[in-house]
Amino acid sequence: MSPEPAARRARLLPPTGRCWVKVCCVTNAAELQAAVDAGAQAVGLVGEMPSGPGVISDDAIRALAAAAPTGCAPILLTSRPTPEGIAEHVRATGVSAVQVCRPLNPDHAARLRELLPPEVPAIHVVFVDGAEAESEALALEPFADAVLLDSGSPSAAVPRLGGTGAVHDWALSRRIRAALACPTILAGGLRPGNVGQAIRAVGPAWVDVCSGLRPGGALDLGLLADFMREVQAR
Repeated sequence: MSPEPAARRARLLPPTGRCWVKVCCVTNAAELQAAVDAGAQAVGLVGEMPSGPGVISDDAIRALAAAAPTGCAPILLTSRPTPEGIAEHVRATGVSAVQVCRPLNPDHAARLRELLPPEVPAIHVVFVDGAEAESEALALEPFADAVLLDSGSPSAAVPRLGGTGAVHDWALSRRIRAALACPTILAGGLRPGNVGQAIRAVGPAWVDVCSGLRPGGALDLGLLADFMREVQAR
């Protein structure tokens, strides 16, 4: 691996014994500040999606990305289907990393890596809905700076590209994590009360939470504190 991809992956890898947190579906400056104050290492900013929570405009994403302090990376969630569209979305929003929510084939993932700025990590989502998820993750791994394992149904009539609040098969997620050379992010139905168990079961570098902290839609600060406490204590 050349120094560039190694450096991008290294930035996404927490110190030994730690698990980092991405608070997703951040919609405004108050939620961004709450995530920063709680100690999150990243926030997820959701662009246009076919379904799911937290969608905000590209202008709002750009403003929040510019306001994110050092130490808390603003990550764009994009559902654009082509490498060219994804790269343009990154340029338009000024984020420091991109989460590719609509699965790409390996050729398109390779093309995306060519189009992105060299310093911008590409996080590829793999939906853990069957044994084929492992082969999909392994096919994407050469072009991914991290793989995010989530619950969803990308081939549904209305694609569900995350934010489902559903837990998937952690045993399969652990097998995928062990097979990958890049960092792994675990999402899908995480919340206070199960995140510690999830970390022990899967061993991810990161956990990613959205709906588990938003029973009424807005970010619940008490649940956020409970979530962070459980991650730190696991």
